[in-house]
Amino acid sequence: MTSASSAAENTTGITYASAGVDVEAGDRAVELMKDAVKATHNSSVLGGVGGFAGLYDVSKLVAFKKPLLATSTDGVGTKVAIAQAMDIHDTIGFDLVGMVVDDIVVVGAEPLFMTDYIACGKVVPERIADIVRGIAAACSVAGTALVGGETAEHPGLLGEHEYDVAGAATGVVEADALLGPDRVRAGDVVIGMASSGLHSNGYSLVRRVINHAGWALDRQVSELGRTLGEELLEPTRVYAADCLDLARAFPVSGLASAPGAVHGFSHVTGGGLAANLARVLPQGLVATVDRATWELPAIFKLVSELGNVPLADLERTLNLGVGMVAIVSPEIADAAVARLNERGLPSWVMGTVEADSDSIIKSGPDYVQGAKGVDGGAVRLVNAYA
Repeated sequence: MTSASSAAENTTGITYASAGVDVEAGDRAVELMKDAVKATHNSSVLGGVGGFAGLYDVSKLVAFKKPLLATSTDGVGTKVAIAQAMDIHDTIGFDLVGMVVDDIVVVGAEPLFMTDYIACGKVVPERIADIVRGIAAACSVAGTALVGGETAEHPGLLGEHEYDVAGAATGVVEADALLGPDRVRAGDVVIGMASSGLHSNGYSLVRRVINHAGWALDRQVSELGRTLGEELLEPTRVYAADCLDLARAFPVSGLASAPGAVHGFSHVTGGGLAANLARVLPQGLVATVDRATWELPAIFKLVSELGNVPLADLERTLNLGVGMVAIVSPEIADAAVARLNERGLPSWVMGTVEADSDSIIKSGPDYVQGAKGVDGGAVRLVNAYA
């Protein structure tokens, strides 16, 4: 049987629109989103929305003695499936921005500008605009300009209501202010910063658990105080501004051995707390993290119980309530925690860094050495969660 579209093509010829791509819908989406994008722009952004390339004036870098550019790219992962199922699209941008800019801030770099990419089965202008508005709102929180992006319609590859998002950002840091393993010393203090929930990692596990349990997204869950879907769609907390404020309040002197400073950050994403913290420690040092210093948020307990997920698997998959970690010298630990809390970011001392020794048990799921190709230091988790 001949379809209506095939019949039309037989008489009028095949067009881009009949192939499933609506250029006019893309133009309407740009009109709906452009004010939100412009709101992220500062005096360094040149041109408007819709150019072939985003332009950013880096004249201020002439004041740097040795500027280092930092770049990162990432996506949101299968959390987009929750947004699509709930038909809520204006929060997923926080997940994208958080995954990108908070990797940059780990080295002490200020994220200057960002671009995004959205691939979808069908351009629905309102939906695309909602996604970009969320990205723009998160960029504003991070102090990052959204200078460009691309929306691509992929009919036949993605379903009509399916999409995926990705982004990239560039930042800058003065060479002698670069943070990382070279600055970390025995005696340093490990500070945890609370996550807002699941963030954007481990959703393949989480979705498998809730499907196995047969729970619907509109199920009201008393432990969460809201529906399951609302909890799963909670936006990722964006830490960039808080981390930069902390680093600037307690700057390094240019000497790797300088006391009284922030020495490094670790963004807790895929792989969990221990693996990501180990990436920013030098060989020969071990961070001991005390689980008893914080209580697991309800969503993590729920995933564990519903799926009977082993603790070791939870810890290497989910953030378990800690989205960012700071490593600081002991002299400023209390002041650093106080500053973060004053900014509305719940934070606490969760451990210390020490020299490796033969007395440390170097086996089992509570001990992680090196991760993601980085042959760095080690992390051991002790005690039970509060």
